[in-house]
Amino acid sequence: MTQDEMKQAVAIEALNYVVEDTIIGVGTGSTANFFIDALATMKDKIKGTVASSEATAERLKSHGIAVFDLNNVSEMSVYIDGADESDDGLNLIKGGGGALTREKIVAAVADKFVCIADESKLVEVMGVFPLPVEVIPMSANYVSREITKRIGGTVKLRDFTTDNGNLILDVSDLKITDPKALETELNSIIGVVTNGLFANSPADVLLLGTPNGVRVVTA
Repeated sequence: MTQDEMKQAVAIEALNYVVEDTIIGVGTGSTANFFIDALATMKDKIKGTVASSEATAERLKSHGIAVFDLNNVSEMSVYIDGADESDDGLNLIKGGGGALTREKIVAAVADKFVCIADESKLVEVMGVFPLPVEVIPMSANYVSREITKRIGGTVKLRDFTTDNGNLILDVSDLKITDPKALETELNSIIGVVTNGLFANSPADVLLLGTPNGVRVVTA
């Protein structure tokens, strides 16, 4: 199976976690796009969705799937999204697509977070994939210096503006052995909106696409 075929397999498997007659959250990225396309086959069985990015909202709408503003939604049954890296504890690095802040917000509202990815995303120690940190534009240089001073790594400003009008710093050359502590430490830096570690609120279920089918990982 190709990587795209594995992504498609987990996207289809994730349909089993969609609760009918409810609103569900939908993430951003290539694997999430496969899920959106699969969700279109059962769009009449759900009340609608909340999107974690403008791009996701547009793709959902193109399939005729209703998209609600999160401020008008009090509960969601499930949030389904991909990841850039995961460890065995279902801690994640997300934000390669730049939607980390909205992804965290939507995930926080949902009753369950189902992460879908191909098997290459599961690692023993996270940090090979650069960790995104969303920052207020005027704080970018300050936050970069603070990250280097506090945790090390190599910090690079991404040529990208988030849907929130902010910037992203990508931190590479890390070995993330305590993701919960690192998530908290980074969020304590003034000017940081949030970072791409989903560790204090990790995924509940990880669906991994493999050449032999979908592997289900739970905590």
